[in-house]
Amino acid sequence: MINSIIAFDGVSKEYAATDIALREASVYIEEGSFTCIIGLSGGGKSTMLKLMAGLITPSAGTVVRPDQVSMVFQSGALLPWLTAEENVALPLESRRVETGNALRAAKRNVRLLGLRGLEKKLPRELSGGERQRVGIARALAVSPAVLLLDEPFAGLDPKTTDELHRDIIGLWRDTGKTIVMVSHSIEEAVALATRIILVKEHTVAKVFDIDLPYPRREHAMAFAREAAHIRRIFFK
Repeated sequence: MINSIIAFDGVSKEYAATDIALREASVYIEEGSFTCIIGLSGGGKSTMLKLMAGLITPSAGTVVRPDQVSMVFQSGALLPWLTAEENVALPLESRRVETGNALRAAKRNVRLLGLRGLEKKLPRELSGGERQRVGIARALAVSPAVLLLDEPFAGLDPKTTDELHRDIIGLWRDTGKTIVMVSHSIEEAVALATRIILVKEHTVAKVFDIDLPYPRREHAMAFAREAAHIRRIFFK
């Protein structure tokens, strides 16, 4: 577990005696890595992410995590009455950063995510992909050690998804942030991650190290082999 930034040691989470979300999961996240968590719906993926975020506590076992963790939800979870830059500035203002400084920092992050010219737009005036970019910019505003993404591209069209894939890989490589993302797609995980955690039957079933050069193309033979290998174990 050298250079691990998050570690699960025998972690279980029960919401009730008959509602076991996670069972005896042990795994670590390496600092600076891009990790994807995949698995069937209801299998424990989002529970793992919430434990990493500190939103819930384990029923058993130990979770080691840094204090500075930010999470991006599927919808972006933007406040509809605030502009894009005001949404991004919100976590800074909650930490009592002076409003002018918070807005200047927010403007930098909005532009970093390719939203130049949209700073004053309200969420309803933005596309789904633009709203998700604002959500990511807001999560980055507090300079987190770990960025958590809960199926951030679900419901977006293929073109927007492909653009956001390129953006998030560029962001990861430029900043060196540790990123952990829940995905419902094996191909998406192979396209993005350096490491894939497979969750089955409410525990960590398998970990795959992905050593493919970027950018990764689904039609490439090495990509197809990797995805097929994971798919066989996923459905075994």
